[in-house]
Order: sequence, then structure tokens, then C-alpha cells
Amino acid sequence: MNFYLYLLVMAGVTYLIRMLPFTLFRRPIRSAFFRSFLHYIPYAVLSAMTIPAIFHSTGSLPTALAGTAVAVVLAYLKQPLIVVALAASAAAFLAGLVI
Repeated sequence: MNFYLYLLVMAGVTYLIRMLPFTLFRRPIRSAFFRSFLHYIPYAVLSAMTIPAIFHSTGSLPTALAGTAVAVVLAYLKQPLIVVALAASAAAFLAGLVI
């Protein structure tokens, strides 16, 4: 019984979170400040979720830093995403073998 109650509450909360912006903001947002604020929210949320995961994923800060450094350099050099991901993973793995 409790499982179904929790499931129902979670479904309701999820629905409300997705429905409220559509009902509260029916007209286009004209404020330049608010529009720019909303423009940067996805990047801020993604960073807030990703950065801690990067540094806690390996369990060792030096290996995480090695993988991150390789990823940043390859991304700066405009390498494809698969190359960046594989090279960063390999760098973290190899750093873990050395340390």
C-alpha cells in the first residue's frame, strides 16, 4: 500500500513541476534580465550535477584530475565527443594503475 502511495505522490509532484511553468507563464517573457537568467539555468544545473560526479567517480582525486585534464584539453582541441570520453576514461584508468 505504501509503495503505491509513494508512487502516486511522485507522479503528482513530477506532473506539477512540468505543468506549472506552462500555466504561470502564458505570455512571452519580455524582461531581458529574466530571459537571460532562464537561458543560463540549463548550463548551471548540468554543471552542478556533473562536476561533483567527475571528482567522486573514481574514488581518487588524482585519477579524476587526470581524466578531467585530458577531457578539457581534447574538448578545447574540438575533438569528437567519443574521442574525449574514451581518452578521459583511459587517462583516469591509467592514472589509477600508476597511483
